[in-house]
Amino acid sequence: MMPRRPTVLLRELIQTSADFEAAFGEALSVNATDLDAMEHLLQEGPLGPSELARRLGITTAAMTTAVDRLVDLGHVTREPHPSDRRAVRVVPTDSSRAKAMSILMPMVRGLDAELDHFDEDEQRIITEYLERILTAYRAHTPEPSRARRVR
Repeated sequence: MMPRRPTVLLRELIQTSADFEAAFGEALSVNATDLDAMEHLLQEGPLGPSELARRLGITTAAMTTAVDRLVDLGHVTREPHPSDRRAVRVVPTDSSRAKAMSILMPMVRGLDAELDHFDEDEQRIITEYLERILTAYRAHTPEPSRARRVR
C-alpha cells in the first residue's frame, strides 16, 4: 500500500525541519547538543545546568562541557541563582537571542501566514490533524528519546 499524499508530505516536512535545524545550528556555530540546550534556554529562560542535563538526557559532566562551549562562543553566561547562593543558572546572551530570533522568526511568521489561506473551520481541522499526528508520533517514540527533549 502506497502512503497517501498527506503522509508523504508529512515525511518531507519532517526531513525539511531536520535540515532547517541543522542549518540553524550551523548559523550559530553549535553542534546538535548545544543547539538543543540553546532551544530550551530560549524557550524557557535561564535554567540550571543540572536541569538542562535532565531535559537533554545527558550527564551533568557532558552538560558542563556543552555550557563551556556555549560560554566560549558567547551564546550564554553563567550567573548566580537569585535565591540559592550555591547554584548557577545558564542564561542566553541578548546577542545570541537576537541572532537566533533573526533566523527563526521569519520562518515562524511564514508558517503562520499560511493559515490565512484557510477559514476558521479549516484551521480547526488542520489543528486536529496535527494534534493526532503528534499523538501518533509520541506513541511510537521510545521513552528515552522523548525524555531527552522535555519541553
